[in-house]
Formats: sequence, C-alpha cells, structure tokens
Amino acid sequence: MADDGGPADTAPDAAASPYLTVREAAAYLHLNEKTLYTLIQDGTVPATKVTGKWLFARALLDEWLLESMHGGVLADRLLIAGSDDPWLAHSIARLAQRAPDGALIAYSPCGTRRGLALLAQRRANACPMHWGDAHHAPRRHALLLREYSGSSGWVMVQLALREQGIMLSRRLEPVDTLANLLARTPALIQRGAGAGSQHFFVQACLAAGVAMPKAGLTAATEREAAFLVADGAGDCAPGTRAAAGEFGLHFLPLGSEAFDLVMPRTLYFRALLQQLLAELASDDSRDLATRLGGYDLAPLGRLRAEAAAGQ
Repeated sequence: MADDGGPADTAPDAAASPYLTVREAAAYLHLNEKTLYTLIQDGTVPATKVTGKWLFARALLDEWLLESMHGGVLADRLLIAGSDDPWLAHSIARLAQRAPDGALIAYSPCGTRRGLALLAQRRANACPMHWGDAHHAPRRHALLLREYSGSSGWVMVQLALREQGIMLSRRLEPVDTLANLLARTPALIQRGAGAGSQHFFVQACLAAGVAMPKAGLTAATEREAAFLVADGAGDCAPGTRAAAGEFGLHFLPLGSEAFDLVMPRTLYFRALLQQLLAELASDDSRDLATRLGGYDLAPLGRLRAEAAAGQ
C-alpha cells in the first residue's frame, strides 16, 4: 500500500489488543494518520467509533488488506443479504449446488435496510434491494445508498421490475382497491420498517389517503409473511405477486418496483457474481420467473448510472 506521508513511528505490538487505535492502525497499515482519517470518512477501511474514538479490529484490517490485493482471497465466497425474493432465492440455490467444493454461496433475506447496513459493515458482499415505485427508483435508490458509509464505492445492477402489492388470504372476498380492502379491517401481517415491501405499503396508504391498519404479527421475511397468511395467522400482508403465487394466495397489485442488486465495484467482476447474473438470465430462471408471476426481466444485468450520479 502506498505511503503518502510516512507512517506513525510506533508499530503496535503483535501481542497487544486485537483492537487498534488510530495511531496504532496507521502504523500497522504503514500510513500516516491523516490518510487513515480520509479512508475512514470514505468508508473504505473497516472502523467503528466507541465513546468518540475510532477503533480498528486487527482481523478486519488484515482481511481488508488481502481483499485489496489482485483478485482478493475471498473470491470463492458470495454472501448476499437484503430483500427477500423467491426467484432470486431459487437461482442462488441452483448456483450453490453447482459451485465447486469449498465455495460458499449464502443468502440472508433480512430486508433492504439491514442488508445495506451489512454491506456497509463489509459483512455481506451484495444486497438485493427495492425502495418505492419503479418510476422514482433511480433517484430514491441512489439517495438511500448515500445514507451508508462506503457507498461511493458501490455499483447497482438491475435485476427486474416486480409487481408489488398485498398478498391476500383465499378466504377473503375479491377486492379491487386498497381502500376497499382496508375498509374491511383485515388482520394485517406487517414487515419491519426496514423492509422494502413495508415501505411500499406505507407509501401506497399515504397516496390513497387511507389510514394504516392496525398490524398484528410482524414477519421476518416476505416469504414468511406469505406463509403466515396462507396458514391463517392473518388476512393479508404487503409483498410481491411472486411471493403470493408461491403460496397460492390472491393478490392485490399496487404498482411496479425496481429490484436491484448492490455491491462493491470490485465484487462486480468476481466470477461468482457474474455466474449468478448468468444463472438469473438462464432459460430455467426465466421460466421460473414466468411461473411465479409479476416479473419483468427486461432490465436484468444493466448497471444503474444514477447510483453513481446520486453519490
């Protein structure tokens, strides 16, 4: 790593604490402290502030250094955390089955905001996300990313347009509008505040001028929400047509949303990530999207220029 000002003159003891101060970390990385502060502000180097002081985990610094080298040492790992989606989940599972021994491919459907937080903390490699209607997605997605450290080094790949709405129990009578549905005071299964489906639902209620219904259970994932509705724990839940179709539920469409995948620029060129995009574009995957319903795969694979512009 280049030294543009000279390192601090005191290197940390190898037997010292696994957590380093700014001075110790600068010496460890052979940087001056001013450069290290710049890397912290850019979100480039892994760090955390405790009682007003920056600390660095030595193990994460080692990983960061190795990953910065050509090709990285974790090229056989792809950890995806963020929005839940049945088409993506099935495609990841197929890719994992064909991966060589030793390769780790995992999917944690924890919601858009939690996924972005894990990406910012370098705990995840990529985050599937959606945040509002498709028309405003270029701007809203870029603005959302700006809330997370290190996002200036991220890129956003479009996966699909998805039909978003309300997943309905088959016990309910058919309904044509959100206002008519909520007038029946159904038992709502909600999602967490950081989930894109919950955000879409809240915005739809505001646009329709209807009050948010009293919520019952909170589902950890969209597919769990669909299961709870199918199992009779509630009458409806925000979600996609695909999730509704997977569990045999009725569906009230509320609009279209953009479903994107966010990752560091360096990861975009990794073999596993490119293999995932190829899997999503395969005939089998496209057939699955058609059978699930509610997907438009025309944008698949395109980079969003707006993500960089929004930074």
